[in-house]
Amino acid sequence: MPPRAAPLSVEDRRERLVATTLELLHEHGPAVTTRRIAEAAGVAEGTIFRVFASKDELVTAAVCKAFEPGGMLADLQAIDPEATLRERTLALVRILQQRYSGSFALLHRLGLPQPPAPADADSDGGSDGGADGTRRAGLAEETMHAMAEVFAPHADELTMPPAEVARLLRLLTFTGTHPRLAGGDLLSTDQIVDTVLYGVLRREAGAPPTPSEDPARSEDPSRSEPLASPHPRADGAEGNRR
Repeated sequence: MPPRAAPLSVEDRRERLVATTLELLHEHGPAVTTRRIAEAAGVAEGTIFRVFASKDELVTAAVCKAFEPGGMLADLQAIDPEATLRERTLALVRILQQRYSGSFALLHRLGLPQPPAPADADSDGGSDGGADGTRRAGLAEETMHAMAEVFAPHADELTMPPAEVARLLRLLTFTGTHPRLAGGDLLSTDQIVDTVLYGVLRREAGAPPTPSEDPARSEDPSRSEPLASPHPRADGAEGNRR
């Protein structure tokens, strides 16, 4: 008889339940049952209540996980360093669009106007300075640094610091991906990149047109389109309570 697998630690069980619940929330919304969650996670239903006080606490933990800073970090760090500035910026915006559209869809599915506050949040929704709050702050800082690194090699071509370009790009992508803020007319990847990138690059007189100004390119069917909205309207927040 093969040896029995070592039992999962409380933290491992928690992570498995949170990941499973998050996946099921996208599919079933708040109607998902603890029985279904337990079956999908491969644990007894009673295990859930040895880790979480209630289903609501589990759902809150899962949604907070979806909005946790750092979820994009590995993808950002994998952007090709040999690609052109525009190609790297397009890759960055696609990562952001995927993150934001998924987040907005989840909030809409659950009927939430914004993400729930993390467990260690104070009465104003901010971190109370605990270990988990410090960890999230560190992940958020790493993520912004990784975004700024996309522009850092071209700093001498920009009219503002790479970190500020990254911040502007992030804000435009957030707004242009939010169905309500964008008025239902989502911005394409190219629109976002060309608006920000060619608005901050110094261009000499007689310089060739930007891709969005090139008539030949504007007729190219391969031009990037905005990510399809999973719903006509959704409220959301960019990973933090707003």
